[in-house]
Amino acid sequence: MSLLILTALLGRATAADWPQFRGPRGDGCAEAQGLPVRWGGFEPPAWQTQIPGRGWSSPVVVGDRIWLTTAEETALPTKNREQKLAQGFYRDFAEEFQAHSAVTCMAVEVATRTGEVLRTIELLTCNDPQPIHATNTYASPTPVSDGRRLVCHFGSLGTACLDMAAGKVLWNQRFPIDDITGPGSSPALVDGLVILPCDGADQQYVVAVDVQTGETKWKTPRPPIADKDGKHRRAFSTPLIIEHAGRKQAIVPGAQWVVAYDPASGGELWRVNFGDGHAIVPRPVFHDGLVYICTGYMKPQLWAIRADGSGDVTETHVAWKHDKQVPEISSPIVVGEALYFVSSLGVATCLDARKGDTIWQHRIGGNYAASPLAADGKLYLTSREGVTTVVRPGREYHELAKNQLFGQTFASLAISGSTLLIRADRTLYCVGKPD
Repeated sequence: MSLLILTALLGRATAADWPQFRGPRGDGCAEAQGLPVRWGGFEPPAWQTQIPGRGWSSPVVVGDRIWLTTAEETALPTKNREQKLAQGFYRDFAEEFQAHSAVTCMAVEVATRTGEVLRTIELLTCNDPQPIHATNTYASPTPVSDGRRLVCHFGSLGTACLDMAAGKVLWNQRFPIDDITGPGSSPALVDGLVILPCDGADQQYVVAVDVQTGETKWKTPRPPIADKDGKHRRAFSTPLIIEHAGRKQAIVPGAQWVVAYDPASGGELWRVNFGDGHAIVPRPVFHDGLVYICTGYMKPQLWAIRADGSGDVTETHVAWKHDKQVPEISSPIVVGEALYFVSSLGVATCLDARKGDTIWQHRIGGNYAASPLAADGKLYLTSREGVTTVVRPGREYHELAKNQLFGQTFASLAISGSTLLIRADRTLYCVGKPD
C-alpha cells in the first residue's frame, strides 16, 4: 500500500510523520534518508531526555512534536500487595507480577529538535488496577494520531483521545477485560474509526469507536476458542489496516484465530485457525497479496496467508508456514522480496517472502522485544539490553554496526526526519543529526 493511501486512511497526518506503531504504513518501513549507522561512545546522542513514569509505548511523531504515553504508579504496602497477589490466577505466579493501589496514565509532548519536554498531560487515573507482569507496563500500547488528535490506549484501564494543539482530553472510553498481564494492543485508525482489540481471559472482541466522539460504532465477538481453563484466550496484537483488490481490511490476530474485518462495519471478511496459539503480540505485515502473522505462545510459527479469501480459509489460503526461531513479541518486516525477523533469544532470520524458503539465519545475541525498522538501505534490530544491530538487507548477513545505549529497551524505534528515536526505560534518545 502506498504512503499516499495510508495518509488518506489516517487523516491529516503526513507521509513525513510517524503517526502510529511501526510508522506510516504500520509495518516498520519508511522512506527516510541520512539515518545514522553508528552512535554511542564517541558519537553521543543528539539529545536525551528523561521521561517521567514507566512505559514501553513507542514514540509517535507529528510535525515537530514527539508524543509518548507513560504511567505513574502508586505502590501498595507490602502486606496489601502480597494479599492481592495471593488471589486467583496470580497465586501461582506472584513473583512475576507487581500490584499497585493506583495508576495515572499520561501523554508526554517532546520537541523533536531539542528533546525538551513541553507538556505532560494527565489522561486518566485508575484506582485498584489489575496487577501487571513485571516486564510489562500500564503504558505499553503505542498511541495513534490523525494529525489533530492523539488516541492513547491503556488496555482495560481505558482509552483517551487528546486534542494535540489544546492539550485537552476530548473523550474517555473503557472496555474492561481481564487481560491478566497488562495491556499490549495498540490502537489503529482508519476512516475516522479507532480499531481496538479486546482479547482478555474472560471475553474477546474487537471494537471500533468514532475518533471524534468516542462513540462505539461496532463491536464484533471473536470466533469460538477451544480452551478449557480460560488462560489461553488472551492476545495483544495490533490491527493492521490494508487495502487489497479494492477491499479495505483490518487484520487482527487473536488467540487461535486471525481474522480480517471490514473496518466500516466490523463484519468478518475471512478467518484462519492456526491452532492453540495465544498471547499473540507481533503486528501482522502485508506484502504483495500475502499477510504474515506470528501465532504467539507456546510454539510460535509464522504463517503467510493470501488476503483475497472469504469465510474460513484455513484449508485454502495458507501459502506457507515457518516454525524455526519465530518471535513471540517482536514483529516481522518485509524489505524488497525478503521477510526478516529476530527471535526473542536473538536469532535473526531472512526468508523468501513469496515461498518461505530460508535465505540465511544468524545469531546476533541478546533478547528481543522491539520490532525491526527498515529505512535508508538499513535494517535496525534493537535488543532489550539497548543494543541496536544495524544490518544491510540482502541475501547474506551483512552487519554494519552495533550500538549501545543505557537502559532496557522494549519499545520499537521511530523516525523523526533523519534521526532515530529510541525509548529506554526512563530515557528517550535521539540519535543522528536533526534536520
